[in-house]
Amino acid sequence: MISRDAIEAAARRLTGRVRRTPVLTDGPVGYKLELVQHAGSFKTRGMFNKILTAAEDGLPAAGIIAASGGNAGLAAAYAARELGVPAEIFVPVTAPPVKVAKLAKLGARVVQAGVEYAEAFAAASVRGAETGALFCHAYDDADMVAGNGTVALELLEQLPAGFDTVLVAVGGGGLIAGVAAALHGQAKVVAVEPRNARALNAALDAGAAVDVPVSGVAADSLGARRAGAIAVETAVAAGLSSVLVDDQAIVEARRRLWEDYRLVVEHGTACAQAALTSGAYVPAVGERVIVLLCGANTDPADLA
Repeated sequence: MISRDAIEAAARRLTGRVRRTPVLTDGPVGYKLELVQHAGSFKTRGMFNKILTAAEDGLPAAGIIAASGGNAGLAAAYAARELGVPAEIFVPVTAPPVKVAKLAKLGARVVQAGVEYAEAFAAASVRGAETGALFCHAYDDADMVAGNGTVALELLEQLPAGFDTVLVAVGGGGLIAGVAAALHGQAKVVAVEPRNARALNAALDAGAAVDVPVSGVAADSLGARRAGAIAVETAVAAGLSSVLVDDQAIVEARRRLWEDYRLVVEHGTACAQAALTSGAYVPAVGERVIVLLCGANTDPADLA
């Protein structure tokens, strides 16, 4: 598990680089609005921390390289642009056009390879070895995880009266690993995954990371075929619970977030809310729950 000291160091490193995102409360449920973060997701925290930490020893002339279903690439491109560093981003051909277009607008060189994140990752790994660029893993990297964990430190500061539970959507596990480490001993953290992209849930069942098939409406952002080693280690050490939701529940949760709060989120983000709206997670009486809404890189055309 990443240390609390590493997360606090990341918070200091990120001062002035990332937004302090707001919390919306509605009775016993609160929403951490990380969807309004720079580049549209929490991953900007991790990417900035990764690049800034590496920059302390000097970055290669080739800059950085990353593989992504979309959000990690957007975060990497944004952080690289802000720091004046070249960026090359590999995404699968199934990446949403809205994300691919935004990558180009941020100045990154975009390469589409494969139909899944795993295939884009393999292509990026080969390219990184050729160029010597700093490889920025989308989720299974200690600096990335520490940066992501800073969102939980903000929650502790913003809600001094406390909270009991945080629901976190999980793909490769870089967000939940940071949140669980930051909140260890202070709040329960629940992993929420699609039934057809259950990498962490399957790892907990098997006792180790395993490959799973990936499909469904949230596969562009929660489409890791295998959970990261840091996430699995953290989930076991912290005793995290895991729940699964189906595609219909995710679509309905996304629609309701729009109708009830006028929040436009991607399907992967709505996965966390779906745990509540579908009954996959039922809070106890008086339990104070935070839903971490982690990204908004989506086409809102299908929300009406």
